[in-house]
Amino acid sequence: MRIHHLNCGTDCPLGGALFDGQSAGPLAKLVCHCLLIETDAHGLVLIDTGYGLRDVAKPHAGRSPRISRPWRLMLNIRLRERETAVRQIEALGFRPRDVRHIVVTHLDFDHAGGLEDFPEATVHVMQREYDDAAGPHRGVVARNRWRRPQFDKVSDWRRYGARGAPWFGFDAVRDLDGLPPELLLIPLPGHTWGHAGVAIRRDDGRWLLHAGDAYFYRGEMRQARRRCTPGLRGYQRLMEVDATSRLTNQARLRTLSIEHRSDVSIACAHDPVELAACQAGHPL
Repeated sequence: MRIHHLNCGTDCPLGGALFDGQSAGPLAKLVCHCLLIETDAHGLVLIDTGYGLRDVAKPHAGRSPRISRPWRLMLNIRLRERETAVRQIEALGFRPRDVRHIVVTHLDFDHAGGLEDFPEATVHVMQREYDDAAGPHRGVVARNRWRRPQFDKVSDWRRYGARGAPWFGFDAVRDLDGLPPELLLIPLPGHTWGHAGVAIRRDDGRWLLHAGDAYFYRGEMRQARRRCTPGLRGYQRLMEVDATSRLTNQARLRTLSIEHRSDVSIACAHDPVELAACQAGHPL
């Protein structure tokens, strides 16, 4: 099993280091960290999709645009065709139809935008996330985060409940339909009620957990005291559906990252330093 770490979208919000903790200028850099997994018998598996070709071509077309203008302005989203998952997969020598499965941590606009670029893929998601994303949507955040044109043409869904056999003390959804047993969904509600991480057991026996938006900044893991930039702390509060659930699961992940560091590597969806470390083969 080979894992590729891709950046499938770049956001550059005003605030620089107040968001990403490192930029010297006025603009920050946040990524959309997706995984492409080459399996022996199950084809390619994509974890999240970032922004897609249709997002790049016509992000604001129609009465129900794929990306809302307020959120694009707030995040200063840079829509680039070369960063879409489908173009990066083609650059690796594969065809879009080689992607047989997509597992999404949740269906926010910056995670689900590329689903329709892989029309032959089966999409795996938590049932609660699917239900909430399908609507109706109440409140400003809900109406802007879930964009139905990004996923309303998906024809093959697999939806899962929230309970399962434990994984390092977390509930886990095992035996995902058509996927190898090394891939698990780990329910992590808080950012959305149906939010989940994706755990992958690597060939060396260690685990990689793609934690989605369960946290946003590298300083929130691997140390006893949580550290997060003001910009990302505020954005997490803006997007959360339940603060207690989000912070509780984040604390549990932090404990996991410390107590089982030799067994589990954790990366979130938007930290560029974590992405670079994973791409270099040395996850934080």
